[in-house]
Amino acid sequence: MMISANELRAGITFEMEGDLYRVVEYAHSYIARRSATIRAKLKNLRTGAIIERTFSPTERFEEVRLQLRSVQYLYSEGDLHYLMDTETYEQPTLSSEALSEAINYLKDGLILQLSMYEGSPVEVVLPITVDLKVVEAEPSFRGDTATAGTKSATLETGLMVKVPLFIQTGDTIRVDTRTGAYVTRV
Repeated sequence: MMISANELRAGITFEMEGDLYRVVEYAHSYIARRSATIRAKLKNLRTGAIIERTFSPTERFEEVRLQLRSVQYLYSEGDLHYLMDTETYEQPTLSSEALSEAINYLKDGLILQLSMYEGSPVEVVLPITVDLKVVEAEPSFRGDTATAGTKSATLETGLMVKVPLFIQTGDTIRVDTRTGAYVTRV
């Protein structure tokens, strides 16, 4: 289905110049005595690169429908990460580049969504929160509130997160995958 640049909204996926893009942000600009323009921040779904483009309202693109598959993270070997489709038991493999920031939240057995386009994996959609174990936390001392009551902690995946002072090594915490922020102790 063809869509015009006027119909672009955050979250829409379309094909342009042979690549798949998802609209991250968009804005309509109207300047006096000129035609309107659409400024969009786009994410290339194959490379993960973010670009900014300006379109005229009459430009048209092929809208793309991605198929979501439920997959389970199995393990990593070097730069390759192995997943398993929970329905067909197929094992798609993704590179670290394709996973980008999602690598920081992957742990054995994690269920996530895999976007597929024409039978090939495009991107991973993480759950909103993930529970991870704290493997190292800075010590906290009584009365230590000069840093607004937070300290750094390293999680089992290698991710560094600011946590409240009461979090200790060995605790399991919930992390928001959209922001990388501490949510609660589990």
